[in-house]
Amino acid sequence: MASEMIQFKSDGGTTEGYLSVPESGRGPGVVVIQEWWGLVPHIKHVADRFAAEGFVALAPDLYHGRATTSPDEAGKLMMALDIAQTEKDLRGAIDYLLAQPTVTSERVGTVGFCMGGALSLYAATKNERVGACVVFYGGYPKVKYDLENLHAPVLGLYAGRDKSVTPASVRELEARLQELGKPAEMHIYETADHAFFNDDRPEVYNRAAAEDAWRRTVNFLRAHLKQRSK
Repeated sequence: MASEMIQFKSDGGTTEGYLSVPESGRGPGVVVIQEWWGLVPHIKHVADRFAAEGFVALAPDLYHGRATTSPDEAGKLMMALDIAQTEKDLRGAIDYLLAQPTVTSERVGTVGFCMGGALSLYAATKNERVGACVVFYGGYPKVKYDLENLHAPVLGLYAGRDKSVTPASVRELEARLQELGKPAEMHIYETADHAFFNDDRPEVYNRAAAEDAWRRTVNFLRAHLKQRSK
């Protein structure tokens, strides 16, 4: 496995991202989308875990160099995010991956956590080059989904004790996707809290839920990211 910080084109400028490539040197492409903390070591580790599973993973730096461990600062950074620019950054990350000879899939997967979970679904409604969308407890008040324009199957992974992205809101989203005929799988881990996948936060990390969610995520991406035609 090889990893490095790279730059990719975004709306006439450049954005940085953390790229992790499997030992084989090739694999389906996945965009890993940060929580409100920024491009912190945990997100880089998640990208490395995808590479260990055979994916080429890119985690774009949506805060452009800023990161924090303070919830107050994270909230400010999240609410200051320019959604139009962020969509362009995500589009740039997708285009970068699909231009790499190391990427074997026709389209990419998006996987995001908390704020990034919402942006994962948002990107899938804005970009037909997204072939699979994974949402870990995604919620973000500034994002409005164009669900009618969704062209990728969705895997949603949520927490039963989540007070910000409640089970009721998950079922509402699920019902809307069903109404539109969009393929979606939703799983709620009843005893888990928001951010249950983040093993850098022992106060909320839930190992059983995290391991099951990871297994589902890897299997889902493998099933839906089809290999490029020769």
